[in-house]
Amino acid sequence: MAYHKHATPNFRNLIIRPMWITLKAALRTIPYIGRMKFLQRHGTSKPYHGQVTELWDEEEFSKKRTDENDKEHFVMSEFDRQRYTALAHQTYAPDRETTELFPHFERPVTVMYPYERLEEMEPWLFVPGNYNGRIGVIWETCTACKACVNICPNDCLHMETETRVNVLDMTEEGDDDHGFGVELEVGGMAARRLEGSEEAAANFQLSTTHEAPPEEYEFGEVINLTGETISVRWNASGTVEDVAADDLVGAEIDIVSGRIDMGRCMFCGLCMESCPFNSFFMTNEYDGMSGHSREDLWFDADRTRVLPVQHAEAVDRELAKRADQARKKAAKAAARASKSEA
Repeated sequence: MAYHKHATPNFRNLIIRPMWITLKAALRTIPYIGRMKFLQRHGTSKPYHGQVTELWDEEEFSKKRTDENDKEHFVMSEFDRQRYTALAHQTYAPDRETTELFPHFERPVTVMYPYERLEEMEPWLFVPGNYNGRIGVIWETCTACKACVNICPNDCLHMETETRVNVLDMTEEGDDDHGFGVELEVGGMAARRLEGSEEAAANFQLSTTHEAPPEEYEFGEVINLTGETISVRWNASGTVEDVAADDLVGAEIDIVSGRIDMGRCMFCGLCMESCPFNSFFMTNEYDGMSGHSREDLWFDADRTRVLPVQHAEAVDRELAKRADQARKKAAKAAARASKSEA
């Protein structure tokens, strides 16, 4: 289970940080002192204590239904429009104050969710590390064995075909487990790491972003292997480019477990427990799983994907296991070849 950096059980997170946040909460009740900027935010997050929050953005508010039979797309009704217009001049913010001089009198503590969120405060305060949130799948280690599909009691998991880099192709030249991946061949698939993808993957916040993770590779079909470069036709642009062989790794079009009906999922975690390849995880993303129609609850494979860097230890264990299997398979093949020659 992946932990937020502030959820790791250590002295700072269990003792120092809770005491500091409790002190800041107490200081916010003191007149004038409570309005200091360092008390309105936590760490590098934007201020959210005592901030005015719009209940409805102007784009959604201005939408009107053009087709009365269209029930798929949500549009605010006239009754709701009048209600929110009447409330437009009211201030809704966490820790909002009732008086200028004594903000601690009759102090409301309700957070106006979903218009106000505590995600940027300290996620570990309200999303524990072992929380069963949205399902996440590591494409690089999935083998499409369907153990997750077979064990799911609600039939909410579905397999999809995706272009991916296998875990055996993630090694670098000189690694002990290098050389067991997909061979580059004409007509096969190749992948090149996108510029800046490593930094984007490291900065991606799985618990709070609520969108598909950044792409790590661009994929294309190998056209020609002659010479020092490899000709690749990229899938996204359709252009052909000569690329140095060292910049490419093998890729494959394979079936992975990915498309999930979140409307049927009951977050039991059986898929994670049944997966023999360290591919399934219950993330601690608690939000971002709602919509205005049943179609919105279908999460495609790119949305449920978990980047290998976010579960590096599990990926490394699976890589070592598969490389060892490939090593033993190669040794047996060499032994059989030597016997046949003798």
